[in-house]
Amino acid sequence: MSALIHRAERASASTPPEWAGVGACALPVAAGAATGLLECHALVLNPTGPLLADVDFTSHLAGPGTLLWVRPGQALHFDVPASPPAAAGDAVTIVFRPGLFAPDELPGLAPDDPVGPARSPLILPDPAVFRAAMDHLAADVAGPPGRVAAALLRHQLAALLLRLRLLDDSGSDPGNVEGRTFERFRRRLEARYAYSRRVEDYAAELGCSVRTLTRASLAMTGRTAKQVVDDRVALQARRLLAATDLSVAEVGRSLGFGEPTNFGRFFHRETGLSPGQFRARFADRPGGIPGPRQPWD
Repeated sequence: MSALIHRAERASASTPPEWAGVGACALPVAAGAATGLLECHALVLNPTGPLLADVDFTSHLAGPGTLLWVRPGQALHFDVPASPPAAAGDAVTIVFRPGLFAPDELPGLAPDDPVGPARSPLILPDPAVFRAAMDHLAADVAGPPGRVAAALLRHQLAALLLRLRLLDDSGSDPGNVEGRTFERFRRRLEARYAYSRRVEDYAAELGCSVRTLTRASLAMTGRTAKQVVDDRVALQARRLLAATDLSVAEVGRSLGFGEPTNFGRFFHRETGLSPGQFRARFADRPGGIPGPRQPWD
């Protein structure tokens, strides 16, 4: 499994070993490198800092003693402000593959759910405790492989994730009716956004009305159900434009747009930029995506 997708170079250092599904590295994407898309989860502990982390085009300043959980599929870029890139070598990262835990295996936490704890840098009350646990896990990863070793790593990782859940319960399931409705909608959207942008389709699949979905979405996000759908499609479009070598037409087709012009209009409406203009913002980074290749970009 490569840590980045649609890249020619493999980042083997941040790839969890197949026998364990859990691994360790300094950073999942090197500081100053081009924006990449992770295929694995990454728990990034920054013991010194500062470390700039751009996750899905939101910039976070991670100071000393903070931890960030980056999810599979998210666009990721690291940088070290006013400091030599070597300073990022102090960071320690635990990576693990999706599907390592069943959805209901860890109480109150579904690790593969994109909504969960530590989505922005979490200030740890005792960073040394987490650093010791992550260093211990990393040392065990380097040991002899086997079923017992894999089970040990899995239990160590579960303990880390549950500690994060206790520290940050922002991803806990809402208890009200509208919250539960929106949660069902959000999960269905995550699986189907590339196939349908029609709220009517999601309402039919969930056995409710469009009005119910819209009311739940407004209550939970301040956005209509249609806006929530379009937000998710636009996010994926930005990820693919910034971090892959797919053409603009290929990005559009992967999201259900049969015609590049339709995709271009949608993207401009959602972001205020053409796909080519957005992609050009990432062309000046080392290894960045080349500029627009189509006249209609």
